Amino acid sequence: MLDYPPAVRQMIAALRQLPTIGPRSAERLALHILKSDPALADSLARSIETGRQAIRPCTRCGFYAQQPLCEVCLDSARNSALLCIVEQASDVLAFEKSGAFQGLYHVLGGCLSPLDEIGPEELQIPRLLQRLREGGITEVILGLNAEVKGETTTLYLAREIHALGLKVSRLATGISVGGSLEFADSATLGHALKDRKVV
Repeated sequence: MLDYPPAVRQMIAALRQLPTIGPRSAERLALHILKSDPALADSLARSIETGRQAIRPCTRCGFYAQQPLCEVCLDSARNSALLCIVEQASDVLAFEKSGAFQGLYHVLGGCLSPLDEIGPEELQIPRLLQRLREGGITEVILGLNAEVKGETTTLYLAREIHALGLKVSRLATGISVGGSLEFADSATLGHALKDRKVV
């Protein structure tokens, strides 16, 4: 049966390794690159190579940086007493787009997962605790996903941070703005009731 030449199959296989790219999408992307002006492929390859060489985790918080410290950590206007803990570097952008948070961040690099053999040492938890011991931070916000691994990590971190005598809070959970009660699951409704606010 006729198939693409090996080099094309290799391109498709490489593109399939990207998140959310299935077999058909990978094939379409590979064919588009092959049909396009060679300058597109060259520009794409250079951008990927440059990004991989230039971008590093911030040495303080773990967000993306081209210098030792990221733009957030370098911003003297930020509230340095307020620290938000997130799972991944991309979560920082979600908070920043909201415009509602003006403190600093700490990226864990994932969540605790004993079944996957991911404990505190496999994440940036020791570095976080050291950062908190250095002083200057008065409140820690746990901005982790509200699913099993996120909840496990939240409970673990809350205990560790309370032991340092710091205030710990977490994101409210429940019904989203514009959401309808008829489509909310029982866990979401339970969290909404638990996290209710006085009006």
